[in-house]
Amino acid sequence: GVMAMRSLILISVLLTLSACGGGSSDDTATETAACQRTDINSRVFCALQRDYLWYRELPADINPGAYSSPAAMLNAVAAPQDRYSFIMTRQEYEDRYVNASFFGYGFSSVRVDNNTALQIAYVYDDGSASLNGLRRGDKIIEIEGVSVAEWLGRLDAGTATNDDVYGPNEAGVMRNFVWQKPDSTELAANFIKADVTTNTVLHRSVSTQGDKRVGYLVFNSFIALSETELEQAFAFFVAEGVDALVLDLRYNGGGLIRVANQLSTQIALNNVLGKVFVKYQYNDKNSRDNNTTLFSRGAGSSALDLDQVFVLTTASSCSSSEIVINSLTPFVEVVQIGETSCGKPVGQQADPIGDYVLFAINFQTVNALDQGAYFDGLIPHCPVAPVISGDWGVSSDALYAEAINYITNGSCSDVAVSAATAQVKAVKPQLVAPWVLNNEQ
Repeated sequence: GVMAMRSLILISVLLTLSACGGGSSDDTATETAACQRTDINSRVFCALQRDYLWYRELPADINPGAYSSPAAMLNAVAAPQDRYSFIMTRQEYEDRYVNASFFGYGFSSVRVDNNTALQIAYVYDDGSASLNGLRRGDKIIEIEGVSVAEWLGRLDAGTATNDDVYGPNEAGVMRNFVWQKPDSTELAANFIKADVTTNTVLHRSVSTQGDKRVGYLVFNSFIALSETELEQAFAFFVAEGVDALVLDLRYNGGGLIRVANQLSTQIALNNVLGKVFVKYQYNDKNSRDNNTTLFSRGAGSSALDLDQVFVLTTASSCSSSEIVINSLTPFVEVVQIGETSCGKPVGQQADPIGDYVLFAINFQTVNALDQGAYFDGLIPHCPVAPVISGDWGVSSDALYAEAINYITNGSCSDVAVSAATAQVKAVKPQLVAPWVLNNEQ
């Protein structure tokens, strides 16, 4: 759904670039030609020749006008290693990034039990599903009197659409849902579609483990709204005397780097404040734009002062999620638990061109030690496969349990150690993990 996309590729930094022109004096003939034409495809190709991180890999002979749309052209000319550049209309951009609203029941789910149930990955506090008691780990087994097994069969056969199952995207649309809790009790309620505020802190709690007060923060996306949510979470952690933190980024596809900076600084305050957070490196035509950002609290005044943090990741942990790990690593101990992350050490700025906004990769990020280029993802210290076993923070959650084990015993569990031995070379994760959340409703 829209939200799944939004969480995968959020804007890394929002700076507007001029639509054409610029460039250095050694522009190729092709560049000049594309930049002299006014059709949208040529204007987009001109921008790529100037700003694209891998501009040297663009085809020399191309007729931009031969493609049916800017997206078709971008797809055809992008460098082989580029899984991330995209283009959208200004209206799509406004809807997805600026308004950042989400319409529906407010839950995200994944198919389980041989396509007979939809298991909940997370719910938004504001949605009808959450207000009616649906939680992570629950399994929807019936919608509007029809079994989920039958609905999924119809969807796969093409004899039903998402609108048939969940109703059209209109305010007030209602469907009856029946679901099973992890303890096998069944509940039923009518969910109503509405505009849902998408809270990015999905969960926060504190528990006592031995002599430690352990904070648990499930963080889902780096957007402007997150600044306030993170401040509230860390104020809570400080009040609760937290001295160890488990940061759960398993579904977090990234977003605003300034929010990543705030979060990182709130975790490790005096270990990092004023030191190098990230260095932005552009292509050689734009090296004047290279710059360095220091750790700073941003909108967060509450902070912990930890010299160790536990980060839970999967192949869906991307972009700004990886920057948090990479940027903290030179200064504090980052224990990564779970799966290899997605592998996006590069970013893009929004470039408005005509009625479109181009998001082409135009910079790479490295940390204070100039470490970056993790295109194969960041590999966990304790490899563990994620399983949804109940609501956030249940002891049966494999990733969370591994973190608690490490906090208690000071090392990975035997299971994770043997997994690490078996993982001779991590397979390069695709942008979307194989168990990707198949619908956000």
